Amino acid sequence: MGTGKSAVARELAQLLGRAVVDIDAEIERKAGKSISAIFAESGEPHFRDIETEATREAARSRKQIISTGGGVVLRRQNVEALRSSGMIFCLFATPEAILERTRANRDRPLLQTSDPLGRIREMLAARDPYYRGGCDHMIDTVGKTPKEVALEISEKFCLTREK
Repeated sequence: MGTGKSAVARELAQLLGRAVVDIDAEIERKAGKSISAIFAESGEPHFRDIETEATREAARSRKQIISTGGGVVLRRQNVEALRSSGMIFCLFATPEAILERTRANRDRPLLQTSDPLGRIREMLAARDPYYRGGCDHMIDTVGKTPKEVALEISEKFCLTREK
């Protein structure tokens, strides 16, 4: 969370002339409520079930940019579904940068704690093996705009616009 996934996905989709699917937005659209409401009403395990179905559905189509939540890698079947659709990029940032980017957003249920920086550090430490084991490429977003990250991905990995 807070690494710029949604913004970078939009920039990359525009750059490559592809559609973008934001898994979190799809979950909210289908559920008719916010992710925070899903967490509050049904808990994280239920949210992860919905996320898995949305990921599986999005991965059925190719030649699109899929933006996921940071916890999508916690389930192996999500990584397998995404891998079947293309390359997996993990955007990362320092805990301090993530806190700064998410500080004003109250729609982050996992950060509603007295120590959000500590919570970010805990989540990153717990998820790091999943990110490194499930992602094809790690991209640092600190000090970069979403457009700069999208250009880096496109140039570094020789992605081109399909006509």
